[in-house]
Amino acid sequence: MAIDLNKVQKMLESRQQELTDLSAGSKESRDPVTLDQQSVGRLSRMDAMQGQAMAQEAERRRLRDSLRIVEALKRLDDGDYGNCIECDEKIAPKRLEIDPAAALCIKCASRSEG
Repeated sequence: MAIDLNKVQKMLESRQQELTDLSAGSKESRDPVTLDQQSVGRLSRMDAMQGQAMAQEAERRRLRDSLRIVEALKRLDDGDYGNCIECDEKIAPKRLEIDPAAALCIKCASRSEG
């Protein structure tokens, strides 16, 4: 099965834009929590801090995903897309269909997780 590189590029660029939009839309929830005892009770402040921590973690994941997309787009430009960055073997098309930013074949990905 041949990989449609134009389709892959459009998918990656679309996902990159989606991540950028999500990041911009959640900026306020990542801002520092006000510790004013008069305006916010202790439990509300704790809830706000938990919400902030969750938003910050979501942002870290978005940034990680964004970096993976940038690297995949670079591999597309360089003509290396679809090859494992560890062993240089072809990445299974089904794997790329599921995760167009995949940089490792399943064998190398399994080794790096263990």
